[in-house]
Amino acid sequence: MRIATLAAVLGVLLAMLLPASGRLEAAEVAPPAPAFTHAAQADWLNSSPLTWQQLRGQVVLLEFWTFACWNCDRSIPWVQDLQKRLGVRGLRIVSVHTPELARERVRANVVAAVAQRNVTWPVMLDDDYSYWNALGNQYWPAFYLVDKQGRVRASFAGETHIGDAQARSVQDALLKLLAEPAG
Repeated sequence: MRIATLAAVLGVLLAMLLPASGRLEAAEVAPPAPAFTHAAQADWLNSSPLTWQQLRGQVVLLEFWTFACWNCDRSIPWVQDLQKRLGVRGLRIVSVHTPELARERVRANVVAAVAQRNVTWPVMLDDDYSYWNALGNQYWPAFYLVDKQGRVRASFAGETHIGDAQARSVQDALLKLLAEPAG
């Protein structure tokens, strides 16, 4: 009985520390997004290096991807659609390119992939997996919703398309975050 009780307590504590998976976490228990782990201009595309302080007051869709991932590639039109429709309402998108293959570590290849896919939002190059590890990420693609105070309120993983069930869940959560006061 003691082991079961301990396991239940540890499960509750772990749930409080990790971002919600597919559901919007209450603001008061949501963890802060870890600081971006790359501050050199060479590690950022389409933007100067960003900080969460600069993004404060904005809702952020934080996307983990890599350009040779089919699931990531097929999710880009959905991310572009979100930017088009919700960007005017204050949504910011920040991508974290974490490579799986050696050719994905070559900056010029990432630059070409970003241009080819018309990715216009900031992209941080995470070749050393430091940001991947800071968030405890495990998937390509993965999407984290960060509120106006810089707290990770939800996470979603997997290929997502305009209008599918996951896209609707993400959009509903984003609309709720966008409606919250800045702070």
